[in-house]
Amino acid sequence: MLLSSRNPVNTSTQRRLTSIARTAAGSARSGLPKGQQTRAAILDAALALASQMGLEGLSIGALAEVTGMSKSGVFAHFGSREELQISVIREYHRRFEQEVFYPAIAEARGLPRLAALFERWLKRVSVEIDSGCIYISGAVEFDDRPGPVRDALVGMVQAWQSALARAISLAIDEGHLRADTDPLQIQFEIHGLVLALHHDARFLRLAGSVDRARTGFRSLLERYASPAGLAALKVRPPAAAVRRRPRRPS
Repeated sequence: MLLSSRNPVNTSTQRRLTSIARTAAGSARSGLPKGQQTRAAILDAALALASQMGLEGLSIGALAEVTGMSKSGVFAHFGSREELQISVIREYHRRFEQEVFYPAIAEARGLPRLAALFERWLKRVSVEIDSGCIYISGAVEFDDRPGPVRDALVGMVQAWQSALARAISLAIDEGHLRADTDPLQIQFEIHGLVLALHHDARFLRLAGSVDRARTGFRSLLERYASPAGLAALKVRPPAAAVRRRPRRPS
């Protein structure tokens, strides 16, 4: 069996997961020693499986089956199921940083950088609608299960939230957000938008969810941003924020 009875899948889904994992396993990273290439290929396959089945769906046996390797071959690189799960979490976080964080911090400090972080996060979630987000699925799987896997997952999520809060604080320092803005409140609201997007797009399959998330982010900026911040994003201030000139007496 590919999966335990906790995570039953039909035959067609099993074949699809096997194809995904073997494709990933076949794309070993060039430039690395052979042993590291093999480990990287196994990790690619494990990440593909975890995105579909969750971290709990991972096991040495399941990974050996879908990659066509022996259990002992997989075990030589990941000594336990727990180590495999933690390695997948770290690899997911590394890729998240490469796709979302590092490109965004190339933008100017302030709202341009914060907006880039949100937009790149949005695009990643959009891609993950069919596969799933390990941060989100992992939180459901391990919310009440203490241990090293949960600790690793919490650490990666907190690292991302800290980076987001830092970008918000810099936007305040640049005068793009009001001085009385609470960075944690904005971070909370942004995270809420992404969770709502994931729920509506992946679970409910509602069309237009990405556009609604963008609209929510613009609404958030209109509530917290200064005129200088909106100008930096080339966003017109909301009508209520525009002071009308008093009419001259006739």
